[in-house]
Amino acid sequence: MSEEIRRKVIFLDIDGTLTEPGRNEVPQSAVWAMEQARKEGHLVFLCTGRNYDMLKPLLKHEFDGIAASSGGYIECGSKVIYNCPMTETQKQTAMEILKKNGIYRTVECMDGSYTDEEFKEFLRSHASEGNNSEMLRWREQIEKSLNIRPMKEYNGEAAYKIVIMSQTAEQMQKAKSELSSEFNFCIQEGRENGYVNGEILTKEFDKGRAVKRVCEWLKIPLENTVAFGDSMNDLEMMETAALSICMQNGSEELKKRADDICPAVKDDGIKKAFIRHHLISVE
Repeated sequence: MSEEIRRKVIFLDIDGTLTEPGRNEVPQSAVWAMEQARKEGHLVFLCTGRNYDMLKPLLKHEFDGIAASSGGYIECGSKVIYNCPMTETQKQTAMEILKKNGIYRTVECMDGSYTDEEFKEFLRSHASEGNNSEMLRWREQIEKSLNIRPMKEYNGEAAYKIVIMSQTAEQMQKAKSELSSEFNFCIQEGRENGYVNGEILTKEFDKGRAVKRVCEWLKIPLENTVAFGDSMNDLEMMETAALSICMQNGSEELKKRADDICPAVKDDGIKKAFIRHHLISVE
C-alpha cells in the first residue's frame, strides 16, 4: 500500500470531543495520539464550531490546519483557503429577528464573541427555580473560559455564526420560520435545563463542506478522511467523512448515525480510537 493511499486526514471537533465542553485542556493521551498520527504521516485538523479566538488556547498543540466557525473560516497550514462571514444585511436581519422573538444571542466574530446579558439577568432573577442556578454557573464558566464578552462591547465586527438559546420551542420555531430561507438552524438534541439551544449559520458553509474544501485543497480523496464528533452540529462532517466516530459522551442521535463509538473524552477516547482504527501503531 502506497504512502499516499494510507495517509489520512483526521478532523477533530473540540468541545465534547477533544476537550470536555467549554474547556481548553486536551487530555495528554489525545496529545500523544495526535503527535503519533502526524509522525506516521497523517494530517490532523481541528473542525470546530468555535471561532478563531476561542480555539487559540489549543494552538499550542501542532495541527495541520483548522476549520473554525463551523467551516466559515479555514486554514491549511498557514494559508487561509476559505473565509465567509455573514453579510452585514444577513447579520442585522438575524440579530433583529432573534431579539424580537425573545431568543438570547451570542454573536461569534473572528477575534471575539459577544453575548446578551439579559439571559444571565433572567437566570439570576429565577436562580431559586429548578436548575437555573446551575445553568448560571455553567454560563459564567463558559464565558470566562472562552473569552465571551457582554453584547454592549460589540462594535459590529463581521460575524460567522450566532449561538442561540430560547426559553421555549415556540419562540425558536417563530424565529426559524422567518430566517430559514437564508440560514440553517442546528438545534441541539433535547433541552438543556428547560431551554432550547443551538446555532444559526448561513447556507454557504457547514462542517461537511469544510471537510470537502480541505480535501480539494490538499488533493486528497474523501475516502481518506476520518471525523470525530459528539453533537448534532457535527452531523454534516460525520456524513461527509469516510469514517465517522462519535464519542461515548455524545448525542444519542449522532451515535446512531456514526460508524463507530469510542470512549468518552475523559476516558482517553481519542487515543483508543486512533489505535483501534490503525491511525497509529503501538509497539
